[in-house]
Amino acid sequence: MRVLMFGWEFPPHIAGGLGTACYGLTKGMSHLSGLDVIFVVPKAYGDEDQSMIRLVGANNVKVTERKLNLSHFKKKLDYIEVDSKLVPYVDPEEFWKLTKYEVSGIKKYVQVNENGRIDFTGKYGADLLKEIYNYAIVANVIAQDHEFDVIHAHDWLAYPAGIAAKEASGKPLVIHVHATDFDRSGGSVNPTVFDIERKGMIAADKIITVSNLTRETVIHKYGITAEKVVTVYNAVDPLPEDKKNVFKKGVNEKLVTFLGRITHQKGPEYFVEAAHRVLQKMDNVRFVMAGSGDMMEQMIRRAAQLKITDKFHFTGFLRGPEVFSMLALSDLYIMPSVSEPFGISPLEAMQSNVPVIISHQSGVAEILTYAIKVNYWDVNAMADAIYGVLNYPAMSTMFKKYGKEEVDNLKWENSAVKVKEVYDSVI
Repeated sequence: MRVLMFGWEFPPHIAGGLGTACYGLTKGMSHLSGLDVIFVVPKAYGDEDQSMIRLVGANNVKVTERKLNLSHFKKKLDYIEVDSKLVPYVDPEEFWKLTKYEVSGIKKYVQVNENGRIDFTGKYGADLLKEIYNYAIVANVIAQDHEFDVIHAHDWLAYPAGIAAKEASGKPLVIHVHATDFDRSGGSVNPTVFDIERKGMIAADKIITVSNLTRETVIHKYGITAEKVVTVYNAVDPLPEDKKNVFKKGVNEKLVTFLGRITHQKGPEYFVEAAHRVLQKMDNVRFVMAGSGDMMEQMIRRAAQLKITDKFHFTGFLRGPEVFSMLALSDLYIMPSVSEPFGISPLEAMQSNVPVIISHQSGVAEILTYAIKVNYWDVNAMADAIYGVLNYPAMSTMFKKYGKEEVDNLKWENSAVKVKEVYDSVI
């Protein structure tokens, strides 16, 4: 069986958990005999690990003089190379409007470079909508040029590409919901993103969600029938030997770590408030907020207001080895997410022999036994749990030992088997 898979990022070029999950899943799938994956990203850099998959960059696919059938955009177009001086760039909103016009027998144009290819940044910038729909155009071409049995699209950025590939090939489409805009926005849903997500869900033959929490959101918020939605939990890669015990602390103080995007979804404000309560009861502890995001300035100001900045540190965004170095220094990891579809970072912490506190409002809470669970808004309970782990060695030792054993049994190969069953059901 061959899978045509669409994602937005792939290691080492990642901006969050999505790329990590895609890599882990494809790695797990490589252990299944007879299953091949063609993984498409908007921009391929050339240094990605292709030992388990074939990676295709949309930026390397020639689209000139290709006939496209994009009924999703309600038109048939011939895309031809044009001089950049003749066709002005349009902003994402206007581009999206243009794609909705129904035309017949008229040539339309898409901006290409001198090699007849569309340039992609592969980032999450101001031209994101434009890149999403350009990605769909290239996906249509890729689907014509490759043999495959099923299409798999990861998250909303890749749903239009999955739909375009389905229209070009007639092959079944599976979409993978790693998060919804209800999670990312805290309920203030962007109507454009919601529309893209729902169109992907309607077009899909089957929907994979990363937790039952997310499955319920898909069913009740997007109006999708329950039979169409299947939960397949994420996993975590085994910790490489060179990532173990990277650093040892040089001070006799406990270290409590928050590691993730500093946005409303991740609940950073609750971490700061809990830290303040703990510091009123004990002094030999420091708190670290590792990450970046739109709430970072607000969190720095709040820490200053609470007069805890001498015990509170902001590292900025960490990636790769830096993450494991931070975990190696930590005595406790906290993920107080307001709405977390899954959450791989607690699994990485448990691998590193670090006890974890997670919110009940996270998908990973459904599968973990040896993690302390609190409601994200219950700052007092969070502070009590922090104090307990830091001051009662037997408690910390128990969560370290059994937590590591538990997470070591969460393998991507098992997730891959379940995904393969979803493929079988739609082919």
